[in-house]
Amino acid sequence: MNGEKMEVENLQNTPQEEQTLSGVVEHVVYQNNDTGYAVFRLRVSGERPVVVVGNIPYIGPGESIAVRGVWISHPSYGEQFKASSAERTMPSDVDSILEYLSSGSIRGIGPMTAKRIVERFGTQTFDVLASQPELLSEVQGITLKKARAICESYNRQLGIRRLMEYLFQYGISPHVSLRLYKWYGNMALDFLRDNPYILTDERLGVGFAHADLIASELGISPDSPVRVEAGIIYVLEHNTGNGHVYIPAEKLIPTAARLLSVDEWLCSEVLQRLVDMGKVIREPVADRDACYLARLYDAETNIAHRLLQMAGVPPKKISGIERLIEDISIGLGVEYVPLQLEAIRTAAEHSVILLTGGPGTGKSTTVRGMLKVFEHLGLKTVLCSPTGRAAKRLAELTGREAATIHRLLEVSYSPEESGFTFVHDEDEPLDADVVILDEVSMVDVDLMDALLRAIRPGAKLVMVGDPDQLPSVGPGNILKDLLDSGRIATVRLTEIFRQAQQSNIVVGAHDVNRGKVPELRHKSGDFFFIKRADPKSVVETVVELCAERLPKNMGLSAEQIQVLSPTRRGISGTENLNLALQQALNPPAANKAEYKSGSFLFRTGDRVMHIRNNYDLPWQSVDGRERGLGVFNGDVGNIIEIDKRAENVVVRYEDRIVFYPFELMDELEPAYAMTVHKSQGSEYPAVVFVASQAAPQLLNRAVFYTAITRSQKLLVIVGEEDVVVQMVNNNRRSKRYSGLKYRLMLN
Repeated sequence: MNGEKMEVENLQNTPQEEQTLSGVVEHVVYQNNDTGYAVFRLRVSGERPVVVVGNIPYIGPGESIAVRGVWISHPSYGEQFKASSAERTMPSDVDSILEYLSSGSIRGIGPMTAKRIVERFGTQTFDVLASQPELLSEVQGITLKKARAICESYNRQLGIRRLMEYLFQYGISPHVSLRLYKWYGNMALDFLRDNPYILTDERLGVGFAHADLIASELGISPDSPVRVEAGIIYVLEHNTGNGHVYIPAEKLIPTAARLLSVDEWLCSEVLQRLVDMGKVIREPVADRDACYLARLYDAETNIAHRLLQMAGVPPKKISGIERLIEDISIGLGVEYVPLQLEAIRTAAEHSVILLTGGPGTGKSTTVRGMLKVFEHLGLKTVLCSPTGRAAKRLAELTGREAATIHRLLEVSYSPEESGFTFVHDEDEPLDADVVILDEVSMVDVDLMDALLRAIRPGAKLVMVGDPDQLPSVGPGNILKDLLDSGRIATVRLTEIFRQAQQSNIVVGAHDVNRGKVPELRHKSGDFFFIKRADPKSVVETVVELCAERLPKNMGLSAEQIQVLSPTRRGISGTENLNLALQQALNPPAANKAEYKSGSFLFRTGDRVMHIRNNYDLPWQSVDGRERGLGVFNGDVGNIIEIDKRAENVVVRYEDRIVFYPFELMDELEPAYAMTVHKSQGSEYPAVVFVASQAAPQLLNRAVFYTAITRSQKLLVIVGEEDVVVQMVNNNRRSKRYSGLKYRLMLN
């Protein structure tokens, strides 16, 4: 879906030739209960044991099982049967039950305890484990407390197993089952059968079409209110990816009707039902009949309330502020221009301030001055940015520690919220008198809301950003709305400093921002244009630059070079560029394991990017001393290991290591080349920008300007001069439905 256009997803099933093996599980070689992946030996009647691999959760010796799949040849482990689905029967005879329990399949039961249980209950053992802990406590060595824990473990295992098996037949990964079970417990499968559209929850990542297929097989009518409700919510949720905080009812209703192939009057009725239930908030915003997801409505209204509250605090005049800033200026060896002095003074006296400006205008130098003033005033200051790379750059520029917003707020699991939340909020605010937020243009509504909730009453907020860059990937247009409202004290730096004037990158960025085509015929310096008309020659030149010319002539390693393109598609889009760059920079080798996910064959050593927020993915520090949760959209790292036996991929980010089960590999994509949108908030020593034909809406000034400003030392543009001209002249920006400006101006 691009802009306001929405299309119905289609499911495609590729038939495969499979066969079925039936037998009894003899031995479990490996099992990962977090992913459901298992390796086990299957006793097939009249044949030698077969090694079976696949997602079959909580498998245990003694189980009767029929697995459907195909034979594969593993380079290290030989012939195996890869199962795509399984039908299982719990052991029914005493010997098999004893074998199953003795294997350690159920927490709290070892071989001796298993023997006592089976001797006591025989073939009724599983019935007792399911519902009669008081009887289980009659077994020697089992207290009532332990009996209850064993029964709870057994029921949890059984519930997750049934849920995984049910969803696995639809190609839905085990991690979805695990999360559903956390939310709904043993009732998860019942809830799912009543309403399969619970799978479309944004935290699960299952598409509407996938849930719709399950609903159809369960006999849910196309015009069922349950289906229409889910469709409307899906349209609202999906369009947050287009930057919209709300959708006008006059667009939402016909779009949902097309998606669902139902009448608009039905969508209108069901929309009202969602409003009555509080799942959708509908109210006028300026001249629009706005329909919000409840969480986004709460976020937007809270942002407006908190910022107006902070902006309403009368400025506090500080005696001797001019002299203090002068002393700081001398101490830093900086001669501040009047606008910088105004910004530092405003930050000292106001509760909330916006500092904006383009490259080379001294934003970072100004922030350093602010930090010194806050330090002199005895104020504790924390610095944060939306992404890890932006936080690292902020720390380098200021000489102070900086964190991502997520790490500053600390991710935590909350059973009450059925998911993950932040430790710091209104009830446990940040221990800070001042919060400095860099790259505010990247911050979406959800994240800004979370940050504001964590800032304690009376604390200051300094927001820094460039309004001419692209807006956030997520919903909202925070920086533009704040500037347009006129309700927040703002200082915009405009003077390009002498040192920055010597950079053709900086000069070129400001030229583009003014609608002027930058000089493309530089023969020296930090800004070069290489003319290539044919997309294939563009790709060849980009690969040559990254693999040979820039490392040889400029002393840059491949890791210091980032290729950017306006688009994913086409010969010169990031998808094809990544294939070509991988072949040149990380070719196949005997010591490099590989794993295919989607259309890309990942390889040990590949540069990769995490592409969606995952709040429950564990990480550990490189030294193993620190552990936490959460990997976030835009994090870039390298694959250091692909373990096919354990079915996971190990990625090292700057200071963290993350283990990705194969089922979560759709959260990674190659990052030798990335879209300009994905590069927001990051800077690279060298940028190679592809200026080739793409969709007209992508060839605009904001995209080009953002690409230029990602480069620190060297920018090379490869492509067509006509495309550069087209981008500079196209100053149209995609419309985003947001009510923040309206709410700020209303009060």
